[in-house]
Amino acid sequence: MTSMEIINQFINDRDWHQFHNAKDLAISVSLEASELLELFQWRTPEEGTENIERVKEELADVLIYSYMMADNLGLDIDQIIAEKVKKNAEKYPVEGYKSSREKYDK
Repeated sequence: MTSMEIINQFINDRDWHQFHNAKDLAISVSLEASELLELFQWRTPEEGTENIERVKEELADVLIYSYMMADNLGLDIDQIIAEKVKKNAEKYPVEGYKSSREKYDK
């Protein structure tokens, strides 16, 4: 089973699709991303990953809600990622940005 099939099976078993509109899923992505960030707050990068199980759980929550939102909107995750990477490659060509943290508008 794909990740989306696993997620949909879980949701269908509980009849939760009725609660998963784009607005609420977008809010959930943000909330779960905040929980992920909290694991790193006031810590070094190394300290933030000491409890890798918590990192995995919060990252999974962000991904699950993101997958659900894409699925609800009829978006192909692989396609939208490929499109975004292509746009980023145009904004940040290797020649001008290799090993650089500068934004494209700088």
